Amino acid sequence: MQVKFVAGATLPTAWGDFTIHGFEDPATGKEHIALAMGDLDSGAPVLCRVHSECLTGDALFSLRCDCGPQLQYAMRQIAKEGRGLILYLRQEGRGIGLLNKIKAYALQDKGADTVEANVQLGFLADGREYAICRPMLDHFGVKELRLLTNNPAKVAALEAMGIPVTERVPIHTGHNSHNKSYLEVKASKMGHMTHDD
Repeated sequence: MQVKFVAGATLPTAWGDFTIHGFEDPATGKEHIALAMGDLDSGAPVLCRVHSECLTGDALFSLRCDCGPQLQYAMRQIAKEGRGLILYLRQEGRGIGLLNKIKAYALQDKGADTVEANVQLGFLADGREYAICRPMLDHFGVKELRLLTNNPAKVAALEAMGIPVTERVPIHTGHNSHNKSYLEVKASKMGHMTHDD
């Protein structure tokens, strides 16, 4: 897969100064970004979060999911170490898009869980793809990752592309009464880890 690097700029945040890098996938026209901090091509495994866009959680502070708190946690941990990378992929709603995600929310309001809602709309339970990660990581010279995730499928997808994950770093945050069943479904139906081992 090819990816086009477009531009990079300083991005000061509440947790420190990152560099924001913009990429375009010529095959789909989708725009993805990376937030980088520190020396990434030194050879040591890089603390990394592969985060799928969640407008409702990341920008609108929805309590239906734990996406926003996970993104903020990743930024905070990378800033604490002074070195790391966030790949922010434009695949809203586990790949179904924003408007379909709102349709899925409506089904959830009627009793479906997150997996059932996606399937009822004719989509996979999780339609995300991670092939774009490889050329983005190559751009930074990153060879190995310490991956901030609770999702073993994400680890497997990266390792299948030849990207060694030397450590899975748990990222448990953002639990609340509104997303309790959402988190339970992620664990029971999608294999997400709900503890630190």
